[in-house]
Amino acid sequence: MAIITLTTDFGEKDHFAGAVKGTIYSEMDDVRIVDISHSISPFHITEASYIIKNAYKCFPKGSIHIIGIDSELTPENKHLAILLDDHYFICANNGILTLIASEIKPEKIVEINIHNTVESNFPVLDVFVRVACHIARGGTLEVIGKTIENLRYLKEIEPYLNSEKNQIIGHVLYIDNYGNVVTNINRKLFENTGKGRNFTITARTARFQQIYETYSDAINFKLEKEKREEDGKKLAIFNSAGYIELAVYKSNPSTVGSASTLFGLELRDTITVKFE
Repeated sequence: MAIITLTTDFGEKDHFAGAVKGTIYSEMDDVRIVDISHSISPFHITEASYIIKNAYKCFPKGSIHIIGIDSELTPENKHLAILLDDHYFICANNGILTLIASEIKPEKIVEINIHNTVESNFPVLDVFVRVACHIARGGTLEVIGKTIENLRYLKEIEPYLNSEKNQIIGHVLYIDNYGNVVTNINRKLFENTGKGRNFTITARTARFQQIYETYSDAINFKLEKEKREEDGKKLAIFNSAGYIELAVYKSNPSTVGSASTLFGLELRDTITVKFE
């Protein structure tokens, strides 16, 4: 049974996500639909790129991923179907696959050209669904598009390494549900640059000189509970996606605050790592 995933900025209030699912089932009932997220911030390409990168690899090879973010067809925003890492992605050519495609070269990219056969002002429902069902039935990409060589990449997602190779300048890539701040600096870049040197991570007024593997690694459980620094302790970790994440232990954005609110960090704010 084919798997089709949905990642959009539609939210849960409106009919859009349900309409897309209903259209898929109207096209073919022998399919499984999985929601990755419908809560992407509106038109937020980098946020979607991070979520897709970390979700798609958990699905079986051959899964089909519809990405409905900034998907209106324009001369500068063409529609694509892509085979990458043995998964299919259907999305606009707006840089949304930057975090994946910068590490893994796409096996095939086609620019979708079936628009003249579809009457639509809702491309995710009318175009992307048709392409997804075509692939799910075993259809080839060449039938629904012309082959192209390159994707659009977002340079702003990539951190900058200075010429002396002692400082990485990155930024806030994503803020999760707990208010934890994910940077665009990954472990590979950090370790290849640092080579074991001491370092300081700076994020506005917050400073970090140690990176933990898990949140609980930051807590000294050998101390009696009343003597530990626990709730509210600031820390940096390599998160499950391999990126440096700034967090507050057991934070709650709606009560005691979070890394984002307590450190005063928002999307695209600068994060630096200085090696000594």
